[in-house]
Amino acid sequence: MLNADLPWLQAPLADALARARSHALLVQGPAGVGQLELAVKLAQSWLCENRAEAQPACGHCASCKLFASGTHPDFQLLMPEALDASARESLGLPFEEPDAPKAGKAKPSKEIKVEAVRNLLAFAQATSARGKAKVVVIFPAEALNGIAANALLKTLEEPSGLLRFALASHDSAALLPTIRSRCQPLPLPLPERAAALAWLASKGVDGAEGLLDATGGRPQQALAWHEAGLTDAAWQALPKRVARGEVAALSDWAPPRVIDALQRLCHDLVRRSHGRPGQFFAAASLPAPRRAAPLLGWDAELRRAARHADHPLNASLWIEALVAQAQTAIAAAAR
Repeated sequence: MLNADLPWLQAPLADALARARSHALLVQGPAGVGQLELAVKLAQSWLCENRAEAQPACGHCASCKLFASGTHPDFQLLMPEALDASARESLGLPFEEPDAPKAGKAKPSKEIKVEAVRNLLAFAQATSARGKAKVVVIFPAEALNGIAANALLKTLEEPSGLLRFALASHDSAALLPTIRSRCQPLPLPLPERAAALAWLASKGVDGAEGLLDATGGRPQQALAWHEAGLTDAAWQALPKRVARGEVAALSDWAPPRVIDALQRLCHDLVRRSHGRPGQFFAAASLPAPRRAAPLLGWDAELRRAARHADHPLNASLWIEALVAQAQTAIAAAAR
């Protein structure tokens, strides 16, 4: 089912299968390390009809074959509309192409809404088709809006039959405390650097070390950036291009990604101003600021701009303004 085998998931999967004491697990950790993949592996293992105790799915039984084809009748994957197709495709799951949006029709939601949870509850209350468990994976769990989360609470607390949940989250603090309290936490930390670099090399990523640092050690995100055309050389050139006011350095990027890149740059420059090495950029790529105050002011402006990153009124003018703001802050910090 999974198109990408993430070797660093083997140990947490084995640990979860051996130590799980709850019908609901919360896989939590930073984005880009495989929370969804681990939750799906758990689901397949719980549904497997031929696995040994505390072992992962066998991959060969009838249940595993149904799961691999994306047609298992006792499995449900709940995600926001805006994420559904791409995430299902990355996992090898079938999905229906959405109809072309009609004029005036709302964009696919980034939230998991109450209607989706109600459909899920109908699935949960039905009898298991294969007489074993029924499993629900919710990703990202923090996308549940308030009404949807509250609608899920009773079933999460008192599931019918052999119903199990695997919630996967990049930001578990954003979940309702009542949701968190009903789940057994399963932390998923960043993978070891050597394992992440070996995996990236197997995917043909050039400059893997730089891209892994650029993403804060998140190999899936590093691979996504590579596949989107970003090279390590282009990333390392970004600080000085921004310092020169080159809008072209960011003009081809989506607004949320522009904010993300500038926030990483600002973070590293603040660290440099205090005599510490950068986290996302190589030392040779960064200007040498002398004062932190202008950078802290720039950081506050970036946080304000982030609120509008998904829908700026005019993206190109907005990016020009951000680059000018960055240039001013970097120059002021150097004085």
